[in-house]
Amino acid sequence: MSRDEQLKKRWQLIVNKLSDQFADGDILDLDAIIYLIGVQELGQLDKSFKKDQKLDLMHIAICKLLTPYGYYELDFVDNEGWPHYKTLEALPHLKAGEQSILMKEAIVNYFIETEYIS
Repeated sequence: MSRDEQLKKRWQLIVNKLSDQFADGDILDLDAIIYLIGVQELGQLDKSFKKDQKLDLMHIAICKLLTPYGYYELDFVDNEGWPHYKTLEALPHLKAGEQSILMKEAIVNYFIETEYIS
């Protein structure tokens, strides 16, 4: 199986599992999955978040997802438990489709590492 086919298969598995678990079967999009990862990384699962905090959660997720690629590194966790990352390398300028592929690949790797999928 080619790398692209394997990524598509694993991505669909993640979408299906998360959609069933968190959206009553409605299909979650990429942004929703990034948000869920941010909530997971923050570890405050029972809390409601304001709009600006939701954006911060997505930022946490993106930093976490791109850390293995050398773009970010965890800097510290503040008194409220929010992780803060520092930029190690500027993100390359990618077309929208290329950004989507990078994020999907990073998400698949995240869920393999956390043993949500194999």
